[in-house]
Amino acid sequence: MRRLLSRLLFAVALPAVLVTVWWLASAGSTDVYWPPLRTILKAFPDVWTGERLRTDVRPSVLRLAGGYASAAVVGIALGTVIGSYRRVRAVCEPVLEFLRAVPPPVLVPVIMLFAGIGDTMKVVVIASGCVWPILLNTVEGVRAVDPVMAETARSYGIKGVARLKDLVLPAASPQIFAGLRQALSIGIILMVISEMFAASNGLGFAIVQFQRGFAIPDMWTGILLLGMLGFALSVLFQFVERRVLGWYHGLRASTRRSP
Repeated sequence: MRRLLSRLLFAVALPAVLVTVWWLASAGSTDVYWPPLRTILKAFPDVWTGERLRTDVRPSVLRLAGGYASAAVVGIALGTVIGSYRRVRAVCEPVLEFLRAVPPPVLVPVIMLFAGIGDTMKVVVIASGCVWPILLNTVEGVRAVDPVMAETARSYGIKGVARLKDLVLPAASPQIFAGLRQALSIGIILMVISEMFAASNGLGFAIVQFQRGFAIPDMWTGILLLGMLGFALSVLFQFVERRVLGWYHGLRASTRRSP
């Protein structure tokens, strides 16, 4: 119990300090672009009503989920194949290095030409940015499979789907989850960017509309909500990661305790 309280205290200490500093620094502000924090917090429940959560926040979350899930499936599948075969890796590596160097926001106008301006475009934009950290981390994770374990599996005739399921993916899963964590933050950024182009709803669209209408406190509430969404998704990701990689974290903890 004491350990849990200590972790909770460390988790909320810095946010509490930052909010306090923000409150005090903006308390006497008369700048229209830098309203007091109390004004922003007062406007928050008036702006983000149940109706607006349904019309703006839910579509954003669904687009993020669709793009992120698509990137995860494609990145893990391709990364496993590329990481498993040296010749495939030699052929694909120059192309992968070229494509990952292209910033995904630059591709938004191009994607709009082929996917239109609807939800499909936004999902594709999110997936196009999220796939690279997942793909590259999966490749490195598969390449780093313990050669002794790989040779043992070969000696026992474990191959095909069984080898993939029982050796390759479990061994590469810590690296895969590292890529998934990086992709989550990229996905949130691209979600907002994609909704600033020819959108009619979503968090990015709402924030831009507030800015264009000079509803500055409302704009700041959207930024706060975006940060809260990112934090909630990060906590959810950590929970899933702890459950899936429980064996890995337990192994690391036992290694640290051993002399």
